[in-house]
Amino acid sequence: MAQQQVEATADNPPAPATQDERPQRSAREVRLVMIGLVITMLLAMLDNLIVGTAMPTIVGDLHGADHLAWVVTSYTLATAAATPIWGKLGDLYGRKGTFITSIVIFLIGSALAGLSQNMNEMIGFRALQGLGAGGLMVGVMSIMGALVSPRERGKYQGLFAAVMALATIGGPLLGGFITDHFSWHWIFYINIPLGAVALAVVVVTLHLPKVTAKAKIDYVGAALLTTGITSLVLLTTWGGHDYGWTSKHIIGLGVLAIASLIGFCYVEARVEEPMLPLGLFKNRDFTVVSIVGFIVGFQMFGGVTFLPQYQQLVQGASATNSGLLLMPMMFGMLVVSLVVGQYVTKTGKYKIFPIIGTCVMGGGALLLSTLGTDTTRLTSAVYMAVLGAGMGFLMQITMLVAQNSVELKDMGVASSTATLFRTIGGSFGVALFGTIYANRMTSTIEAAHLPTSSGNSAELTPALLKTLSPEYRDAIHHAVSNGIHSVFLWAAVISLIAIAASLFLRGLPLRGAGQPAGEGAAEGAALEAPAH
Repeated sequence: MAQQQVEATADNPPAPATQDERPQRSAREVRLVMIGLVITMLLAMLDNLIVGTAMPTIVGDLHGADHLAWVVTSYTLATAAATPIWGKLGDLYGRKGTFITSIVIFLIGSALAGLSQNMNEMIGFRALQGLGAGGLMVGVMSIMGALVSPRERGKYQGLFAAVMALATIGGPLLGGFITDHFSWHWIFYINIPLGAVALAVVVVTLHLPKVTAKAKIDYVGAALLTTGITSLVLLTTWGGHDYGWTSKHIIGLGVLAIASLIGFCYVEARVEEPMLPLGLFKNRDFTVVSIVGFIVGFQMFGGVTFLPQYQQLVQGASATNSGLLLMPMMFGMLVVSLVVGQYVTKTGKYKIFPIIGTCVMGGGALLLSTLGTDTTRLTSAVYMAVLGAGMGFLMQITMLVAQNSVELKDMGVASSTATLFRTIGGSFGVALFGTIYANRMTSTIEAAHLPTSSGNSAELTPALLKTLSPEYRDAIHHAVSNGIHSVFLWAAVISLIAIAASLFLRGLPLRGAGQPAGEGAAEGAALEAPAH
């Protein structure tokens, strides 16, 4: 036993106790709570996916195609900044109250975004939405982690995968239908009735022990982390587009990002209740899934944000049809996620899935980089299905491993950290890919030497494209295709990092049902060390 403890401590000190510490709850109680969590998860996922297919019309109406990435980036950046705060608030002061507050903030942001009259308002209100959204997914995952053991969570993984599929398939369809037949403003208003139902169910069904804490929130750490993340996202957004990579603005942002993140690490190592306990990263599995989750965010947001541009501006799809054309990616993700969830519950084994998932995801991105002006819809559908299958291997497993790596008291911060890395990946991905996409589009159009009177690409919508001269339409088709090629080629290259990281996953046993008692007791004694 002593030898086991020394080895575990030397290798990865902050591994969790494998004995499950959750209070026993009836199946009926868990099912009732799950209804509220499922509705809230649907609310969180539906928003970005509804907005995606409406984006070409929104940026055209508000005259801001050059700022397309910021409509998404402002949302994901605010989500990233708020995520660790919501997670820590839940751990310290109770998950139910913080969860309800985040839903209310999200709904207020949704209502205001629907009232936007220009791009500045849209970006600002999307940021407010993001502040609330930071608590939605964290709340769902941390509450689920507090109710159900990691080993048993595979049974519910299928339920959440089904919700994900409903949102990912229904979201683009609904967004396209609303945009084509009503007004894009209603894609934000639709969150309000759904959110009201989610609030009512959560208030009535969710009963958690009251939490009282004397510790203070690490506001200094939160401010430093937010500054660092914001600086990095601005650097990737503006670099090479608004400012040269060697300009004082970009260099200044780089210096500010490095200084803020160094200051953040210094503060987190010394405060009583750190916003993001650095000790978590001494656990190798937690570090690995954080890296993989970051890359998943890169890929997922890139696909949802830029594929509708290609489908509507090159393949000539309507907003509704572009939602339908995204279905292969979502279907691939759903099927694989369901199969993986059931297998993990039955066997407790999961190590191979991140390796397979990162390889398949990288292959899907590489295939999508070959899209051109003459690519058929069937071919692009197959490529998207491959990308979706890769995500299906990773979406739930990364969160499962992160939660299995910590003690129950740190479930909120583990969930928020895993979500944070995925969200930051999405922010960086959209910002970096947006810059690459815009630069490649601009250079292609400029190379065509077309007269400026032919149109303004900053105000381009699918409807406007049909009114332009054939010569200019052809140039736009090539410009968008070239932009998509560059985006997914870089996505494939970045996937190599996730593939390499996944090879280091240890695949420790999951806590909960099916684990032999002796194994759980021995490993729990050997690995029981504080997370921070």
